Amino acid sequence: MDEPGWDVDPEDEIASAVEIVGDQLKFLREAAGLRVPEFAEAVGYGEDLVRKIERGARIPRPEYLDKVDEVLGAGGAVRHMKSRMARARYPKKVRELADMEARCVEMCLYSNHNVHGLLQTEGHMRALFAGWLPAYSTNDLERVVAARLARRTVFDRDPAPALSFIQEEATLVRRVGGTMVWRQQLERLLAIGQLHNVALQVMPTASEEHPGTGGLIEVLKFPDGTAIGRSDGAFNGRPVSDPKQLRILELRYGMIRAQALSPRESRALVERLLGET
Repeated sequence: MDEPGWDVDPEDEIASAVEIVGDQLKFLREAAGLRVPEFAEAVGYGEDLVRKIERGARIPRPEYLDKVDEVLGAGGAVRHMKSRMARARYPKKVRELADMEARCVEMCLYSNHNVHGLLQTEGHMRALFAGWLPAYSTNDLERVVAARLARRTVFDRDPAPALSFIQEEATLVRRVGGTMVWRQQLERLLAIGQLHNVALQVMPTASEEHPGTGGLIEVLKFPDGTAIGRSDGAFNGRPVSDPKQLRILELRYGMIRAQALSPRESRALVERLLGET
């Protein structure tokens, strides 16, 4: 069971926390009188992995910490480290995005190439990432899937934020992952669209030109009245928070939303696509 943990980015501020956990694990192992070879055999992982984790070069997986706690008889002390490592395993950019999504009161999201990440099923994610080049390693694939799945907590928040999704019809007809995965994806869209705080709309392919042809648009608004947004087709794709720049993105999004099918019409379209399988 020699599965690796997640590699640590030395430039990430979370690296110091990973080093501290690794040092604690080494201390507990040595206090138990176990050398690395015999400890690695006891926990069922390779010696190289144990050494990397103990020097802070790898982020330990939750199941690794569970096994270490069991072997050392730590009484939950090692398992307790799982919460500390949970966020560390996600790339810095994903953590920052998840933090913003956790704070926002409104999200406006237009996607024209793929189903938006927050709407994707796990099967859809895996198939989508597997098709990218250069190819992800098995370890990195698990990491990006786990990070995207973790962002789903935005749907569980109370009070719930207002979420507006607009999907180009083309993203719904591409059978990413094959027919079964595609069906499950459409079913998830129908389920998410029924949430009281979600408006899910589709921009039909047969529609005329619209402001979304420049690329995705995302605008997140926060309780204090501030916001942040980005678009492939504006400001070189970089995040912006200046009110004048945000107004441009909001204007474009508003026009796209007005030209898209209504939530009810969009639901009917997804149901029709699902019925065609």
